[in-house]
Amino acid sequence: MGRQTSYDDMNNFCKCIIHLYHDEYMRKPTQEDVNRVTAKHLEVHGFPGMLGSVDCMHWPWRNCPTAWQGQYTRGDKGHPTIMFEAVASYDLWIWNAYFGPAGLNNDINVLNESDLFDQLHEDRAPVVNFTANGEQFTKGYYLADGIYPEWSTLVKSFKCPMYPKTTKFKRYQKVSRKDVERAFVVLQGRFHILTHGARPLSINKIKRMMYSCVTLHNMVVDYNGRAISPFDLELVSEERSVRTWDQRVGTPLRMMGELRDRQAHHHL
Repeated sequence: MGRQTSYDDMNNFCKCIIHLYHDEYMRKPTQEDVNRVTAKHLEVHGFPGMLGSVDCMHWPWRNCPTAWQGQYTRGDKGHPTIMFEAVASYDLWIWNAYFGPAGLNNDINVLNESDLFDQLHEDRAPVVNFTANGEQFTKGYYLADGIYPEWSTLVKSFKCPMYPKTTKFKRYQKVSRKDVERAFVVLQGRFHILTHGARPLSINKIKRMMYSCVTLHNMVVDYNGRAISPFDLELVSEERSVRTWDQRVGTPLRMMGELRDRQAHHHL
């Protein structure tokens, strides 16, 4: 086939994958999903209330337009890239995928733009109740590296541990956070297109390629029987309750304050 025909077929294939399987294999976690994932992480890693690990990777953009190369190039990369933020659990299932920010950004900028905490801002996130250090917590958390902010839903390792307890915690946290890094390696190993520079000139086409790879990756995890939480259509279709204007305005502000509570972060 000709080159342009191959490009068109690839784009159409990605459209079909997203249209047919996006709702099932890139769904937001339901209450049943959260219960199973947190129970598995407590069993394997020893972290109660852990939803997964969050991190970012860069996909090189080979045919980035010359006028855009400045905003898509970062000094430590040396070439245009597009950032991909993901949350992965122990089974390497990617629960949240956000792709598209310019490679000039860092993990904090992408975190502020992504939809990772949208359900939490609307106070519609699944309930997670657990006890740590003798205190009761009502929000799940993600393991992250040191660049991420001190939020109540992020658990980072100590930069300079001074005591045996903090040293042990840092070791366990770093080991448990490898889930998302292993997911990146497996994703690139299965789809070699992610190891080479993206060729399309359109960002939307590149997004479809990335989301198609993530969807197929989760399909493989499910097919191999390693998925912690199987898909249940009855649990995904949920009706949203009607809220007043004051609730729609006040709830995000209240949840934003709880999300960025540094005191809760240090207690956790």
